[in-house]
Amino acid sequence: MTPQDPLCLGRVVGDVLHPFTRSVSLRVEYSNKLVVNGGGFKPSAVVRRPRVEIGGADMRTFYTLVMVDPDVPSPSNPTLREYLHWLVADIPATTTVDFALSVIHSFQGKNCCAMKALDPLRGFIALVFALFQQLGRNTVFPPTFRHHFNTGDFAQQYNLGSPVAALYFNCQREGGSGGRRFM
Repeated sequence: MTPQDPLCLGRVVGDVLHPFTRSVSLRVEYSNKLVVNGGGFKPSAVVRRPRVEIGGADMRTFYTLVMVDPDVPSPSNPTLREYLHWLVADIPATTTVDFALSVIHSFQGKNCCAMKALDPLRGFIALVFALFQQLGRNTVFPPTFRHHFNTGDFAQQYNLGSPVAALYFNCQREGGSGGRRFM
């Protein structure tokens, strides 16, 4: 991972994740709009769960998807860092968008923490998706809290190791501007 990587420039690596090497593809879409690192969405566009596609070579390999906001309640005062918006475990590798929909939307993957809607009036929100490879099925369980969630500690608790993929995007109130910018 180079210093020019969007995850480094957007301070996702450092604030939420340690440096890692991508080894699995992760594709996330909201209303047919692809999430790209540093991209922007309005809260109204991310009300529903996203479509998720996970690569990999073997459906016997399982992953955990974590979605966090590292800047709660605000980027200038992240006293509740991190806030867990969504957690899904036991997602099999090699999922296509359609299969991911059946896995995540019908909760055949273990929906450990239901997706928490964004506050459309809050202003700027950064959201991070981190994908971890599990040691096996049924080895990851939901945390007891959403505020002060720590992605690194969670990964360590369940022996998930470093992420295998990650994405982040910015979300701001409908008429707002701002966000994590590339430096």
